[in-house]
Amino acid sequence: MNSLSSRLNSEQAPETQHQNRMSMQDPSSSSSPSKGTKRRRDEEDAAAAAAAAAAAAAADDAETAAASESLEQSLTFSDTLVALRMMRAQFPRIDKVSIRPFVLRSQLYSSVLDRTQVDRELESLRRTNVLRIFKLNTGQDDHAIMFLDDYLNQIERVVKRMEEKNGHDLEVFEWFKIHVLDTRLEPNISHLDLCSLLSLGGKVKDNHISVLINGGVIIRQLIDPSMYWFAIPNVGSILKGLSQGRKELLSLLSRRRYKEMMLAPLEKKRLRASPLDMRFHLRDLIGSGHLKTVKTPSGLVVRISKEWDL
Repeated sequence: MNSLSSRLNSEQAPETQHQNRMSMQDPSSSSSPSKGTKRRRDEEDAAAAAAAAAAAAAADDAETAAASESLEQSLTFSDTLVALRMMRAQFPRIDKVSIRPFVLRSQLYSSVLDRTQVDRELESLRRTNVLRIFKLNTGQDDHAIMFLDDYLNQIERVVKRMEEKNGHDLEVFEWFKIHVLDTRLEPNISHLDLCSLLSLGGKVKDNHISVLINGGVIIRQLIDPSMYWFAIPNVGSILKGLSQGRKELLSLLSRRRYKEMMLAPLEKKRLRASPLDMRFHLRDLIGSGHLKTVKTPSGLVVRISKEWDL
């Protein structure tokens, strides 16, 4: 039997003998495939990160190019989201006021000719939490649109400022972002619903609501004090300038002989009463119907609409 066993061992296939020797020499050889898999994953992750960085850089370049375009070059669009991104890129830099870009609904009406399409696409973007829509306290039917990421960034700035002033109960902002904004997509909310959603984060006190009001993320409705509007922090001074800028622009055009002016030179003028630039106001007043544009061989002319003639 011993001789038969020896003979069988000696007749074993060479490759089997080689594998046996290798496994005896290198106990860790069985783990090498997993190392290779990990290395491939690392390489794939690195490639994905590089692609994401390239996409972000391309988006930044596109926004930079958009910001430099004149209003005549970027007045109309066929898609609401494209128009929103363009106007976000063109939002003016405002000194002494820390605020993220927002777009007025009227501005979209000036750029996407089908208003029903604008309303439909805004509703879809709102329901998927891509953006928030805010009722503005201007005394008119004004609504501001802000991308959700910009709004969250705006809230973070508020929290940081309040932390520097040793504010208390600031944890309510985190509850607000996680439990309220993620579930309540409408522009308003009742006191009862607000407290109920905030309680998912912790025990709600009266001061928590006061902190949200002082931070500017909600404002109490005048008609019904048990209801709040969601709000954009730090927007108050800009709303004052928005109203005054509208009046100044309409007054400027009304003083001209035909109550009109070529768009290109008009866009370059500066408004004294508003921190917002001329392009922002022109889009707004064209969309609201106060102004209209007329094509001429020399370019677009901006004219006061007859029904709004001062």
